[in-house]
Amino acid sequence: MKTPLTLEQLGNNFSDLHPAYRQNEALVEAARCLFCFDAPCTRACPTHIDVPRFIRQILHDNPAGAAKTILSENILGGSCARACPTEVLCEGACVDRTLGGPVQIGRLQRYATDYAMNGDLRFFQPGRETGKTVAIVGSGPAGLSCAHELRKMGHAVTLFEARDVAGGLNTLGIAAYKITTEFALSEVELVRQMGAHIRLNSPVDAAKLARLRASYDAVFLGIGLGATAKLNLPGEGAADVWEALDFIFQTHTQPLSECHVGQNVIVIGAGNTAIDVATEAVRLGAANATIAYRRSQEEMSAFAYEYELAQNDGVRFEWSVQPVEFVLRDGKLTAIEFQRTRLGSSGRPANVELVAGSEFTMVCDMAVKALGQMALLELLAGVNGVRFEKGKLVVDPETGSTGASGLFAGGDCISLGAEIVNAVQEGKIAARGIDQYLRRGIVTGSE
Repeated sequence: MKTPLTLEQLGNNFSDLHPAYRQNEALVEAARCLFCFDAPCTRACPTHIDVPRFIRQILHDNPAGAAKTILSENILGGSCARACPTEVLCEGACVDRTLGGPVQIGRLQRYATDYAMNGDLRFFQPGRETGKTVAIVGSGPAGLSCAHELRKMGHAVTLFEARDVAGGLNTLGIAAYKITTEFALSEVELVRQMGAHIRLNSPVDAAKLARLRASYDAVFLGIGLGATAKLNLPGEGAADVWEALDFIFQTHTQPLSECHVGQNVIVIGAGNTAIDVATEAVRLGAANATIAYRRSQEEMSAFAYEYELAQNDGVRFEWSVQPVEFVLRDGKLTAIEFQRTRLGSSGRPANVELVAGSEFTMVCDMAVKALGQMALLELLAGVNGVRFEKGKLVVDPETGSTGASGLFAGGDCISLGAEIVNAVQEGKIAARGIDQYLRRGIVTGSE
């Protein structure tokens, strides 16, 4: 059995993936930028931050100005600098690959936003009060972004958060070595400072949503997603079979030394959340962590740099395997029985078929399901005008409107799980749509 990690080892394991730049390092990196006129990096950013502008401001030793440029488009720019896949967004579009790869835009963005955060700089003020009220369901990135934009426009905003802490998955659901709880909450404070009210421990069901629609002039849904999809396998209800977000939540809500982790951990799924779980398991002290996926490496949804991170942490991968039973002994998980798979000839992507006679068992004392989450569609039961496609709530991409009077949405409930930066942009789009709706003098009533 592996010796438990010391507090110092745990602290080192959960330190920043990419340490913050010092001033001289930021200036040197900023000098590499070519300041492209057409700025493919800006076009690749879902929130369209003027990347050349903020890098030039850093180069001219004006990090406060750079922070304002960033935060004007993305109030969660600090989180995005830490956890967004810059390698496939802004940095992936960078044309300067002649001097050791693309400009490190994410780390420069962090340098600027950290400067503003550490200096408690405030760049924005609430707009002139309009007398209009907006209820925002959920205080994750989409809800926070929408709230901040609406306050700049002068609308009164109240966010309803089901948990006892604000921030959604930004606060609780991202690997703690990417974003700390403290940093995520500091960004929530930026929205509070604009006069947005946040009501914690305030879940919203269908009945409460109807009341909100009747008493507020508009409602924005930033509800995210619900529980992990079930496999419906024998033994799945055992205490040692975890959901991915529950495993990650514990690293944000209690000391790392008190977090539960098995000696032999199997993570089912191969998305970015599965990578977060597996790498955190290793960093918490698991002797072995294995990701098991029913398709091939080429078909996994995790980004290549996340896959590389997991490999560097010693995570093993089992491809083309599907669990068929969680094996229990006296109620405790001891193994998972798998069956080999192959791709069928039909479907896009091709269907997965089980290979007869290929059963085998992998020993484990903890399993974590990272299979994606189900949308909270029951919240909208009976709401006229809304529609769904493939489990996603459909909205007007120009306004965020759901089609129901005064009801807008953004974030994971319309994307089934994208990046922080996408949720921020969807919150901004909806805020503009809500502003247009309210300034037409239309007041929402119950249908």
